[in-house]
Amino acid sequence: MDVTGMDIPRTGIVERRRRRRVILVVAGLAAVVALTLAVSRLKPAAPGVDRATVWIGEVERGPMLRQVRGNGTLVPESIRWIPAETSGTVEQRVLEPGAEVGTDSRILVLSNPQVELAAEDAASQLRIAEAELESLEAELKSRHMDIRSELARIEAEATEARLQAEATEELAESGLVSGVELLLARSRASSAATRAEIERERESSFLGSVKARLAAKQAEVEQCRATSRLRQRLLDSLEVRAGLNGVLQEVTVEVGQQVSPGTNLARVADPSRLMARLRVPATQARDLLVGQPVSVDTRNGLVPGTLARIDPAVREGTVTVDVSLEGELPRGARPDLAVDGTVEIERLSDVVYVGRPAFGQENGTVGLFRLEDDGRHASRVRVHLGRASVNTVEVVEGLAPGDEVILSDTSRWDDYDRIRLE
Repeated sequence: MDVTGMDIPRTGIVERRRRRRVILVVAGLAAVVALTLAVSRLKPAAPGVDRATVWIGEVERGPMLRQVRGNGTLVPESIRWIPAETSGTVEQRVLEPGAEVGTDSRILVLSNPQVELAAEDAASQLRIAEAELESLEAELKSRHMDIRSELARIEAEATEARLQAEATEELAESGLVSGVELLLARSRASSAATRAEIERERESSFLGSVKARLAAKQAEVEQCRATSRLRQRLLDSLEVRAGLNGVLQEVTVEVGQQVSPGTNLARVADPSRLMARLRVPATQARDLLVGQPVSVDTRNGLVPGTLARIDPAVREGTVTVDVSLEGELPRGARPDLAVDGTVEIERLSDVVYVGRPAFGQENGTVGLFRLEDDGRHASRVRVHLGRASVNTVEVVEGLAPGDEVILSDTSRWDDYDRIRLE
């Protein structure tokens, strides 16, 4: 039997089976690759969102009121901090916070022996200066009287000499006296007139010096008087007084405490006249103007007001504004009461607007989910926002009136362009 001839058919069968397995493996790999590519190109399935957990707003067209909101407190329009005018020791707290005070009400009593001694010394120096001024006035008056007496005597002599000369001239014309006697009479009259003129100039010069000396002494007295008034004021300031009709709000020192000049000792306010002091976010404060209307919520009623002052500085991201209140305050309104205020910036007559989204900024672009026609799905759209208010914002581009969009925080779905509402 031929063994070789019997092995040929069996070998062909093995080869065919091997090729079939290779083809199947290759086909399987190709199918796996194709399926992988197909799956990779599929979009992720839209996640499900509970409709009750999102805030949906409708785009509208019409008038929009622009407002800015801030929070703050009621503060008195008239506040007086009472500083220490001199150093001292607190001896007594006469009144406590909450007490009603008048202009002259004593709040604290301080002590300072040096201030008391300085006040007494200044008063003594003033008395001495005033006495010296009176003595100088009396002395100068006496000297002036002596000068006037001497002037009167010399003027009398001059008058006598002039009359004697005139009589001598008449006698000389009649030939009763010699020419020498006439010359002597004229000489005596001229000399007396000269002495009288000199004495009058002396009096005028004396009066000028009197004025200068009295002015110098008077200035010294005024300086002593000013020093005495200052020392007395410092002495009086040891009894700390309110200086304002109102309510004592705060006393910042204790008995026995040492205070230095300028230390705030107490605060007095008039509670009958209050205003609202609000803090507005700096990003929203650029449109604020003095005179804009404001509505202040005291938690016990709304009070109208007017924006009266805008702080030029930004502190901790806010701008402080003062609101003058025009309406009657509700019962219970008092200083430091927390309030909210809404400032009316402008009224837009015809704009497309929507509720303000959680992360939408004024004049910026934001991605919002807009509800589709079926009401069950929402797709992301790019929306250009314009002018903003407290609760609404202008829509410049991306939405139309009647569209419904999700306004609440959707950051958890930033990786999706479409969501499903359940």
